[in-house]
Order: sequence, then C-alpha cells, then structure tokens
Amino acid sequence: MMKRIFVVLAAALLVALVFFGCSKKADSKYPLGAYDIAYSGSTCGSPVTIAKLNGYFDEEGINITLVSGSTFEAERSALAAGKNIISNGDFQYFPAVQNGIDVKLIGGLHEGCIKLLVPVDSPITTLEDLRGKTIAVDEIGGTPMSVASVVAGSVGIDPQTEISWKPFPGDLIIQSLEKGEADVVSAWDPFATMAENTGKYRVLVDISDHPLFAGKACCFLFGAGKVIQENPAAVAGVLRAINKATEWIGAHPEEAAQKLVEEKLIATDEVELVAGLLDHYKYGNHSGHAANIRAKDDAVYFADWLTRIGYLPADLDPQQFVDDLYVDIAAVADAAGKK
Repeated sequence: MMKRIFVVLAAALLVALVFFGCSKKADSKYPLGAYDIAYSGSTCGSPVTIAKLNGYFDEEGINITLVSGSTFEAERSALAAGKNIISNGDFQYFPAVQNGIDVKLIGGLHEGCIKLLVPVDSPITTLEDLRGKTIAVDEIGGTPMSVASVVAGSVGIDPQTEISWKPFPGDLIIQSLEKGEADVVSAWDPFATMAENTGKYRVLVDISDHPLFAGKACCFLFGAGKVIQENPAAVAGVLRAINKATEWIGAHPEEAAQKLVEEKLIATDEVELVAGLLDHYKYGNHSGHAANIRAKDDAVYFADWLTRIGYLPADLDPQQFVDDLYVDIAAVADAAGKK
C-alpha cells in the first residue's frame, strides 16, 4: 500500500515539476506579465498595433494581446480592473475619473483624428447652426461625442440640453446622414476622411486644424491604476514600446500603413489614405518622455473645457485635477525598482 502511495506521489511530483518547468520557461520570455489592450481599427490606435507588429512589447518582456470589438464602457471597465494595461482614450475619461475610476494619465499620443461632417447640401454652415440638431456618434460618452460637445460649447450651445445624440456602429455612422437619421456626424478616421473623399460630405470641423484643438494631443494614454500599483515596470515598458512605435510611424508612415492594411488591423484597405492620415497626425511630436509630460498641459486645457460645458463640476480646479491624474510612470517604475 505504502509503495503504491509512493509511486502515485512520485508521479504527481514529476508532473508538477514538468508543468512548473514549462510555465517558468514560458514566463521567462515575458517576465513583466500578460495583459490586453483594446483596439478599434481606427488610425489613431496605430501606435498600439504597430508596437505589437514590430515586436516592441515583446522586447519589453510583456505579452500583449490585442482585443477588438470593445465599447468604451467595456474598455473602461477592463482598464479599471487591470485586465487591460493601458487605453488609448481622450478627455472622455475625465468624468469617469471624477467619479472614482482608478486610471492614470501617462502620456499623449497624437493630434487630429476626428471630424464633424454634414451632407454637402446641408444648411448647417456655422457652429451656431448645431443648436437643436442631432449628431451621430459611435457611442454615447465616447471621444467623438466629447469633441462635438466642446465644439458646441465653444459657441454657447449646451451639449446636454440643446443637442440630440444618436449612437451608431462605426460602419453605419455615415449612413445615418444618408437616411436622414442625423444632421451631423462626429467620427474617427479613417471613417471620417473616407466619407469626405466621396465628395458627398462637407467638413464642418477638422480637429487637426481647428483653433480649439490644433497643436494639442487629441488622444491620451491612460494606465490601469491597479497595474501601476502592482506592476509599474510593466506599464512603463508598454509606454516605452508605444513611444517607440509612435516615433517609427512618424518616420515611416507609408510602411506603417502597408503593415496595418496587410494585417487587417485598420478599417480600410486604402494604403495611401492611411499613410496620409498617419503623416497628418504629427506622431513625431508626441513620442518620448518630454512629450508625455507636455500632454499634461493639453489635459488641463480640455479639463477646463469640460467644466465649462457641464461634463465636470463647475468648481473643479483643472490644474489640480490633472496633477492628481497624471503619473510619471518612468519615475514610478524606477523608484519601485530601487526598493
């Protein structure tokens, strides 16, 4: 009986050793762990997908899985839970932060990826004409809605009471204008520019050159507060990988576009269109540590706008809000490594 028990225990130990050895070997390639990052097929998410394609996450020792099809709400929840390590977002995160979601601003990404469009024969010709209109967006509370809200608020329109918002999936949003279901579309690229290029739609606002947005980061990188607390080196590594991808895209927009189209990681097969958009976003201005810190100023600017239009409390101090939100993740990871 004892012999039989010994044989069973020995066999179990052997299995455990084999399993442990395999796990250790697999972990050795990714010492900083495995996390998800959501992507949407928009051109503004290209640094994340290029970092994956070019192996920059692997170089940092992090196993990143790209997850598609997430809504803003789902992505925000995954980030707060620490399943997603970072998110490419905008100032649409600020109200959630005010309400207690555990995320941190860690950097800026690029400029100018959203446009407001109307049919070419639309009577809407000025921003003041937006009052009382219906604006189609990809989802309620998302970045295109936040951008259009700031646009409306800049001319004294209350986006909460004087604008109607309708959500449509990305591939159907332009059709909402054709069907008369909306008066205006606020949309990401490449959808916005693809629609513009048909000649059927007119650009009311292009945030790449509109005075409200020009020269400012329109997309930010947010890190999961849970992961920053538990594994700051992983967040710092992801940021380095994305910065490397951002710099590479700035220097090689055509090659980046070709990769994204070939791997079907973007919502179009028009390489020339994608290359033009990537070049247009001025990625070269938003890579590196100094650019990440500079993003704080842009965040303060947009936090101020959100207080003006009622998306954040009127008595909120935008500078203090962003000071509390921003984390110099490289410094945090360095300090943690010295303990």
